Amino acid sequence: MSGPVLPRRGFLSATAGLAAALTLAACGGGTETAPTAAGSSAPSGQGWSFTDDRGKKLELARPPARIVAQVGSAAALWDFGVRPIAVFGPHKLKDGTKDPQVGNVDITKVEGLGNVWDEFNVEKYISLQPELLVSSMYVKGTLWYVPEKSKDTVEQVAPTAGIMLTGRSATEVIGTYEELATSLGADMSGVPEAKARMEAATEELARFKDLKILMMSGGPDQMWVVNPPEYPDIVHLTAAGLDVVTPSKVDDGGFFQTLSWENADTYDADVILYDTRTQSLKPEEMLKKPTFAKLPAVEAGQFYPWRAEVPFSYQGYAAFLEELVANLKKARPLG
Repeated sequence: MSGPVLPRRGFLSATAGLAAALTLAACGGGTETAPTAAGSSAPSGQGWSFTDDRGKKLELARPPARIVAQVGSAAALWDFGVRPIAVFGPHKLKDGTKDPQVGNVDITKVEGLGNVWDEFNVEKYISLQPELLVSSMYVKGTLWYVPEKSKDTVEQVAPTAGIMLTGRSATEVIGTYEELATSLGADMSGVPEAKARMEAATEELARFKDLKILMMSGGPDQMWVVNPPEYPDIVHLTAAGLDVVTPSKVDDGGFFQTLSWENADTYDADVILYDTRTQSLKPEEMLKKPTFAKLPAVEAGQFYPWRAEVPFSYQGYAAFLEELVANLKKARPLG
């Protein structure tokens, strides 16, 4: 990817195995109890419905059990007790270990349909006889990491649910995943404690309102200053009282402003939060950029991680916000 978040497009017609898979799925709609989440099951004969963020109402004779999810959605649902059978999107690093984006998902217990952009194994997806696919959306109507070339096939195999991220707060997104997980019969026993932790950490953020914070991602030849309104986590942070730099202009799409490393000093900041995703440069690589290394926040050591794809769950956000609070306690205004 060329930047922190950019949707892309393409097309692939349905495979020869689609008709057979759909026939199998139709024949498999019996009334037996199907496990959907840890410690819970979907009662036989119980209807299921859910309206996603495209305004699309999904209805099935029973709650779906065989769920495939984009890694961000899988991570959120996993924390709510839902266990997908397969994931797609970055879930495994080159050394075989788990990509942080997949959160607490046990990747040894799920199938992988694709690990990089534009990779989605349609044949394997069909063979799994999925009952629901869940993915986040940065652009309404475009399921994240479902290739354009595959989307028509994917839509025919099983219902799909899209959860919108752009322009919403983390609290709203988490609430949508909570609603979906509840409809799937998930065990919510761990939710109240995690929600209380998230709320407590959120309240603490207001004490750092005097810090000017820049949030960014780095590439080999350029850096990206993120545009707060487009990111649910940053919407949450600004609503809680943090002063996050808003770029004076943004690139097409609205997600960020691209700067050369020579112009890394365009904006003043007391604290810099850097993107920790695998496609972004590591801190030691960014520190090799002379202009960036001389920034006051960097020289002061006020250079902390931004967990840009923390799972949209209360557990995920509790940990993310607690780490951020601990780091901001070490910072001071530099002006």
